[in-house]
Amino acid sequence: MSSHLPVIQVPRLDTSQPAAEAEAPGALLGRLLTGGTPPAVPARAAIPSSARTLERRIAYMATKAIHDYGMIADGDKLMVCMSGGKDSYAMLHFLQRAQRKAPIDFELLAVHLDQGHPGSPTETLETWLQQCGSPYHIVREHTYDIVMEKLEPGKTTCSLCSRLRRGILYDAAKKLGCTKVALGHHRDDVLATFLLNVFFCGQLKAMPPVLRAEDGYNTVIRPLAYVPEEMIKAFVKTRDYPLLPCRLCDKQPDLKRSQMEALLREIDGLYPGALPSALHAMKNVHPRFLMDNKAWNFDTVVQDGSGEADRDADAFS
Repeated sequence: MSSHLPVIQVPRLDTSQPAAEAEAPGALLGRLLTGGTPPAVPARAAIPSSARTLERRIAYMATKAIHDYGMIADGDKLMVCMSGGKDSYAMLHFLQRAQRKAPIDFELLAVHLDQGHPGSPTETLETWLQQCGSPYHIVREHTYDIVMEKLEPGKTTCSLCSRLRRGILYDAAKKLGCTKVALGHHRDDVLATFLLNVFFCGQLKAMPPVLRAEDGYNTVIRPLAYVPEEMIKAFVKTRDYPLLPCRLCDKQPDLKRSQMEALLREIDGLYPGALPSALHAMKNVHPRFLMDNKAWNFDTVVQDGSGEADRDADAFS
């Protein structure tokens, strides 16, 4: 009995095409999946036009993540890392909201690390922090010159910069008596990190919502892990936050992370339910359908057939 599988014709890339006319990242993926015809896109859940409704929806997602992973305990003192970007402002807002409504008591300390980036308006953020409603602290460690001095040709600044920043913040958390370090990574950051690890590091790994840091002392939490970036963007538009750009990142448009984010946007355009499904997949892992001998003992299945029956079918069987 023979089976006939459909043959997918892969479009050949025209290398003679000028770069300015090159296909957008992810467009080839869309054409392969749809045979060149745009797919029927199901109705997308609209971001609420009401600022109040939007705030409530994000608050629900953040509260659910905090509850699901036990991020905050009675008596905690959270270092809320304020980079000056949209995500950190949103995180502080929703942690302050949780602080007012939660049945437990915990402290918030907004902390900004001034890394000495030329032209960075740190004083603007400090002025805002003075009236933000929570205690704040500015850590001044000029790592910009160190990053530029140590940077190897062809390498990006992000890896070295983030390692230095992380070490300084972890040390500050100890000195300031903070029990946990809150970072503003959102759902799309989690998914982009997963793709980076799959495609470039050969491992199934992302950003966990709770993490014991490498120093063995600090605990990192990510209260916005369930929240889509588009919702955060919409929320920030309703506020008057003085956003601080990263002068280093702005000079590196070809970062792999940016490319993964573009790929996610392309997939989201094709299939609006794909990114929520991808996030759910990280909470619904089936090791026996992967290939890691450390996570699943395949020997029992191969040698004596005594392993658990594989009754689950994948989505495309």
